[in-house]
Amino acid sequence: MADKVRLGIIGLGTQGSTYAKMIADGMVPNMVVAAIADVDPAARRKAAELYPDAPVYEDYVALLEGGDVDAVVTTVPHYLHPEMGIAALSRGIHALVEKPAGVYTKQVKELLSFAAAKPELTFAIMFNQRNNPLYRRLKEILDAGEIGAIRRSNWIITTWWRPQGYYEQSEWRATWGGEGGGVLVNQAPHQLDLWQWLCGVPKSVYSKVAYGFRRDIAVEDEVTAVVDYGGGATGVLVTATHDLVGTDRLEILGDRGKIVVENSKTATVTRLIKPERELSDGMSIEDVRRLFRGQANTDDMYAQEVIEFESVWGEQHAGVLQNFAANILDGTPLIAPGADGINGVRLANAIHLSSWTGREVGLDFDEDEYLALLNERIRAEGAFAERS
Repeated sequence: MADKVRLGIIGLGTQGSTYAKMIADGMVPNMVVAAIADVDPAARRKAAELYPDAPVYEDYVALLEGGDVDAVVTTVPHYLHPEMGIAALSRGIHALVEKPAGVYTKQVKELLSFAAAKPELTFAIMFNQRNNPLYRRLKEILDAGEIGAIRRSNWIITTWWRPQGYYEQSEWRATWGGEGGGVLVNQAPHQLDLWQWLCGVPKSVYSKVAYGFRRDIAVEDEVTAVVDYGGGATGVLVTATHDLVGTDRLEILGDRGKIVVENSKTATVTRLIKPERELSDGMSIEDVRRLFRGQANTDDMYAQEVIEFESVWGEQHAGVLQNFAANILDGTPLIAPGADGINGVRLANAIHLSSWTGREVGLDFDEDEYLALLNERIRAEGAFAERS
């Protein structure tokens, strides 16, 4: 089995079950399901039935110390990702954590610091959207400067409609103490990561957030955030869980072009012949008249390309698993290094903090202030222990 990584799956819920099936079905050829841990007896019975060759544990520490695995994936509630990642790495076991890397930056920094002290081990995060060929191509275009310097970005991502029954599945869901937030920590972490992966990390954010706006929950189900990248560049994120039809539209405007992505499937890339300011300054009054009459020849100003890739179900998740295993086996560069996991958590924390305090918040915000305000909300729920 030297050419395969023995994976332990911690948590056989929806995601854990999906990954196990992908591996068993051969979608991840360099990996095998070697052990499973779950606190739920029903999940353990299911695991024993579906994967009879894999030992099943009721405690994740027992799995880590069982000698069956080279690596683990943590498909558990968000607060547990840093704790379990550190536990695995401390035992010489490679770690792939689910998104988000944690709930608040202080705990994620502990994980990152520990991982940095173990450079011989692979530490990654399940940002499967980075394996979406569309976004990978757009990353290449942006990094090559094909649309110039980014001036503005807007992402409306409201395709997360969740009925009330979804939130009532378990007591920890949509709570501050159990889940750590709402749409920002559950549904939208991939977009928080991609937005910064593509457009860069902002300097500050101002937000308007509604908590329990259209659902009977304590956490956020409606978010509007405005970020400042510096140099006059801005961005807007709108996300929600109460839009039945939903919208997924990303626009990135540069000084030499524009990218518009619809439904994370199709991108229209506009490349200007010259920088926008040069086109503006070079227009005569007659050119302006023709433009207003709809008679301008746009071929003299820009060219457009439509990019679309076929999407195979599960390919993006399976690709991250395969890449994680390849890094362990032969050093293949990671698609999503674990250290990148703090970016989305930090932005989500800043959005919360801005809404709680009513002020614009830098991405270098006071982490103790954030944690104190988070703990206020956990205390008010009266159902979970405070965090440190």
